[in-house]
Amino acid sequence: MHKLRVVTADEGLRNRILFVLSALVVFRLLAAIPIPGVSASALASFLGGNQFLGLLNIFSGGGFANLSIMMLGVGPYITASIVMQLMTILVPRLKEMYQEEGDAGRKRFSQYSRYLSVPLSFLQAFAFLLLLQQNGVVSELTLLGLVTNVTVIAAGSIFLMWIGELISEFGVGNGVSLIIFAGIVATLPTTVAQLVFSFSIAQLPIYVGFLAAALVITAGVVFITEAERPIPVTYARRVRGSRVLGGISTYLPLRVNQAGVIPIIFALSFLLFPQMIATFLSRIDVAWLASSASTVLSALNNQWVYGGLYFGLVVVFTYFYTAITFEPHQIAKNLQKNGAFVPGVRPGATTSEYLGNIITRITLVGALFLGVLAVLPIVLQGVTGITTLTIGGTALLIAVSVVLDLVKKIDAQTSIREY
Repeated sequence: MHKLRVVTADEGLRNRILFVLSALVVFRLLAAIPIPGVSASALASFLGGNQFLGLLNIFSGGGFANLSIMMLGVGPYITASIVMQLMTILVPRLKEMYQEEGDAGRKRFSQYSRYLSVPLSFLQAFAFLLLLQQNGVVSELTLLGLVTNVTVIAAGSIFLMWIGELISEFGVGNGVSLIIFAGIVATLPTTVAQLVFSFSIAQLPIYVGFLAAALVITAGVVFITEAERPIPVTYARRVRGSRVLGGISTYLPLRVNQAGVIPIIFALSFLLFPQMIATFLSRIDVAWLASSASTVLSALNNQWVYGGLYFGLVVVFTYFYTAITFEPHQIAKNLQKNGAFVPGVRPGATTSEYLGNIITRITLVGALFLGVLAVLPIVLQGVTGITTLTIGGTALLIAVSVVLDLVKKIDAQTSIREY
């Protein structure tokens, strides 16, 4: 209550929160405007059997569920950010810009991501319209209609990216994350309504178990998201003139889940590629090739096979992305440059090896947790047979992460005002 009073009394913070709410209202209004020629029944059937498009619907803030002008959401920007992160491996200049040039370098890096998201918006809009036409979700378009729809959809994604940047600059929290969070929250009334209308007394124990599991899983997400391994660090004493500097003991926090939600995105994208190729090959006239493609499709449509592959890929990509974003060698170099060391560990290469071994061990916990979280909806639906039970998954991880980050930002603003 005290924090709430501080928030309402702080005019600057209150205006920032109102700006965020206003921007999200504009986003939700635009997300309700559909593109022409959509078959609602075909769309619901198509989305129901595709995990990747379900993820895209999360990133579009629910805009893909009704094929609105915001159907791509912030997906192109997220794709561009992932591509830029991967490019740091191939282009040393980008790596130096992101890791060694401070805030100015990261701002330029983000600007390049925004530039890249523009052509990706047009490319993804064109690809998804063709895919939806092939599956009968969207009626056949003329060339002018196709160009118009592609332009409108791409413009919607770029406009939403701009709204996200405005929220980050003039509001509170990360704009892109808040847009995704708003889309997740917007689907809650529909989910609750489905649960209510499909409720029966015979299924009461399942629903009670569902509620208990939801609370436990949410607590687990909070715990893993906030969990970190502190590495003690001591700064050596240095004498400069009449002053003695250093001699301070602190710690280096290593997060258990360094990769966040990115491994789940990578895994779903990786699983989508063979599905798209097999779908295309299953329609050609070569009998043996079409038969092989159909076999691959039937295997991927088996939820247990799909879930096993999904879990394994999430674990692999968690290690992969952590290796990209966390460099023990660079951290050891920075510690040595600043006269700091880990007690009992020699500076330099030994410290780098020590940090590498620790991050490998704690990443295993984070990778297994992400893998379980990703396949949990598939397992629950397979066990209970109730398709509306979707505990866990990417949406829950994003929602909890955004709420925790927002609470921290607001708490930091109120603490500054109190001081």
